[in-house]
Formats: sequence, structure tokens, C-alpha cells
Amino acid sequence: MKQNELNPPVGAKHKSKRVGRGDGSGHGCYSGRGIKGQKSRSGGGVRPGFEGGQLALIKRLPGKRGFTNIFKKEYSIVNVGDLNVFSPGDEVTPQNLFQARLVRSTSLPVKVLGDGEIRHALTVKVNKISAAAEAKIIAAGGKVQKIL
Repeated sequence: MKQNELNPPVGAKHKSKRVGRGDGSGHGCYSGRGIKGQKSRSGGGVRPGFEGGQLALIKRLPGKRGFTNIFKKEYSIVNVGDLNVFSPGDEVTPQNLFQARLVRSTSLPVKVLGDGEIRHALTVKVNKISAAAEAKIIAAGGKVQKIL
């Protein structure tokens, strides 16, 4: 196959519509624009979002409020009460929490919060932990280690 033998597939190329070239062409007279009106004029038409003078949707919606902190750190949240699924003496890591389906992914750091009660001692190794959660784990005889 040579470069001068290449052709586009059948139907890929269309002839351009030539308007205003007489009635016999089928696109003469009004050139497909209809009769009169704003859209028939040269340079006519309305801007995107214009609703005929009605207050546009973009203006009806509330404007910006507050701000978004671009430095915000997202965490996967686990409560102390959820850790009862582990056996006494187990080591709780982000990987173990993922396998127990307590967190959705291992990509986010894990934070343990203090909601609920823990019934047995566990070694908890997570990225972040609240003071209440840490107190409950230690009171149950467990250990807490923060990982980076």
C-alpha cells in the first residue's frame, strides 16, 4: 500500500452545504434560516444560556459561599466500636482494616475516632487517632502506635 493510494472509508467525507446558490439547489432563497426573526439575520442569535429575557438559570443559582481549603487532608474513618470484629491480642493496621471491610481503600490514611466501646485488648497501628479513642483502647489493655 502506498501513501497516494490511501482513501478515507466510504461515508466519512461529506460535501459541504452550499447555501444561497439559487432555488434549484434546495438551499436558496432563505438559505435554511426560515423567514424573518433574530436567528435569520446576519450576526443574529442569542448567547448561550439566554432564556428569552427570563432570569437565566446561572443567575438563579446561589453564588460562591465560603472557601475550600486546598490543604485539607482526607482520612478513612473507623470508630473504636468497629474494632470489636478483631480477636483479642490482634494487631490492627490499615491493611487489616481494609481486609475486614472497615475502610474502602488503602490509599487514604486511617483515623480512629472514639465512638463506641472496645471489649478487649488490641494493638492499634494507624495514621491518626483521637484522644478519646486512644484512652478507650489503653483502658481495655491495648496499645496504640501512630504510623506515618
